[in-house]
Amino acid sequence: MNPYALVIDGKRVETVAHAEVRNPSTGETVGLMPLATPAQLDLAVQAAARAFKSWSRTSDAERKKACHAVADIIAAHQEELALLLTLEQGKPLNGLGSRFEMGGTLAWTRYTADLTLPVEILQDNNEGRVELHRKPIGVVGSITPWNWPVMIASWHIIPAIRAGNAVVLKPSPQTPLSTIRMIELVNEVLPPGVVNVITGDNALAALMTAHPGIDKMTFTGSVETGRKVMASAAATLKRLTLELGGNDAGIVLADADPKQIAQGLFWGAFINNGQTCSALKRLYVHDSLYDAVCDELAAYARTVTIGDGQDEASILGPIQNEMQFNKVRDLVEDARARGGRILTGGAPMERPGYFYPITLVADVDHGFRLVDEEQFGPALPIIRYADIDEVIERANSLPVGLGGSIWSSNIEKARELAGRLECGIAWVNKHGAIQPNAPHGGIKQSGIGVQFGVEGLKELTVAQTVLS
Repeated sequence: MNPYALVIDGKRVETVAHAEVRNPSTGETVGLMPLATPAQLDLAVQAAARAFKSWSRTSDAERKKACHAVADIIAAHQEELALLLTLEQGKPLNGLGSRFEMGGTLAWTRYTADLTLPVEILQDNNEGRVELHRKPIGVVGSITPWNWPVMIASWHIIPAIRAGNAVVLKPSPQTPLSTIRMIELVNEVLPPGVVNVITGDNALAALMTAHPGIDKMTFTGSVETGRKVMASAAATLKRLTLELGGNDAGIVLADADPKQIAQGLFWGAFINNGQTCSALKRLYVHDSLYDAVCDELAAYARTVTIGDGQDEASILGPIQNEMQFNKVRDLVEDARARGGRILTGGAPMERPGYFYPITLVADVDHGFRLVDEEQFGPALPIIRYADIDEVIERANSLPVGLGGSIWSSNIEKARELAGRLECGIAWVNKHGAIQPNAPHGGIKQSGIGVQFGVEGLKELTVAQTVLS
C-alpha cells in the first residue's frame, strides 16, 4: 500500500511517519495518512505566503477562470474521489452519499467562482469620493471535519482563493485521503503554493491555530474544539470563521400533515446518517399529532437500506468512527433507561463495522442526554408539546443556535414562528437544506461568521476605505 504524501508548494512532500486510515464499514486499512512535522507545517505556511504575494495581485477575471478550472478537474475525477470518500468516510456511493457530496462540491465551486466583490462607492460629490475596497487577507488556515470532508474543504478553499488568499488546509485524520487527492488535482491547475495540504493529529491543528504566519482560521467542527481554536488564535488576533455544532430543533404544528412531512422530517434528521452539523436533532410534535408522526417516521425508517457504502443498494452507511459510535449508543441507552420508548433501532447492528440502525426514541424530554446533547448520529428524540409559545422557548433554551425548522400547512404562520427561533438559519417544511447563494452560519455557541454567497466571500477579505 503506497502511503499518501503532503502537498506543499505544488509538490508531493513525503513524511517519515504515517497513520492508518480505516474503512468504518469493515475495519480494513484503506490508506496511509502522512504525519506532518511542525517543520513541514512551517514550510507549508511559507509556501502559501510566497504564493499570496503574486496570487493576490492577479485580476478578478484570472481568479474566476482558475476557480472554474478547479471545478473542471474535480469533475473529471469525481467518481474516483467519490469511491475514495466512501472507503474512508463510510457513506454510500448512492443516495445522499459520496456522489451527492461530489455534486455539491462542484455546485459550490462553480457558483463561488462567479462571485465578485466590486468596489463600493459610498460617496462621490463635491466634498470628495469615498470607496470601500475588499482586499484578500493573506494566508488562510483551514481545518475540516470528517462528516463531509471534500465538500467542506471546497467551502473553505474556493472563497479563499477566489478572494486572492492562499490556503494551508488540514483535513480530519479520520478522512484525509480524499482531501489529499483533491488537492493534488487542484495543484495541476493552480500556481504552486496557492493551496497546500498537511495532515496529522490534533497537536498539528493546535500549531496551525497559533501559527504567526497564518492570518485567518476557518474551522468546521465541534463547539468544544471551536473554543480551543478561538483561544489559540487569540495571541495573534487571527480573524476567524467558526461553523460549530448545533442541536437543531424542529417543531411540528398541529395543522401539519404527518404523511406529507414524514419523508422531509426523516432526511432532515438522518442525512449522512445524522452526521451533519445542521441536521434535525430534536423533534417537537404537537400532542394532537404525536402518535401519527411517530408512526409515519417509523414506517419510513423501515424502508431505508443500511449497508456497506460500496454496495450500490445502500442508502445509509455506518457511523464514521468508534468514538461517535459509542456516543450514540450511550445516549440511546441512557434514554431507554430513563423511560424512552424505542420505536425503531436501539442497538448496534450485528455485523462488522460501526453500524447503528436508524433509532427513533419517543416519550423523552429535556433533561434526557439524548435531548440536551448533540448526538451527531442516527438517533432522534421525539418530544411531545401542547403550547406553541412554551415550545419555542424550549427550542431556544440551549446555548447553541445553528438551525431550526417549523412544519405546518400554514406557510405564513410558519414563517412568523421561524423568525422567533434563535438560530442562524431557519427552514419552513424542510430542514438542513443549504444552497451556495444563501449565507449559512450559527449564532450563540454555534459559531462566528457565515459561509456561502457574497456574505461568505466577504469573510475572506478585509475592508479598506479609500478617501480622495
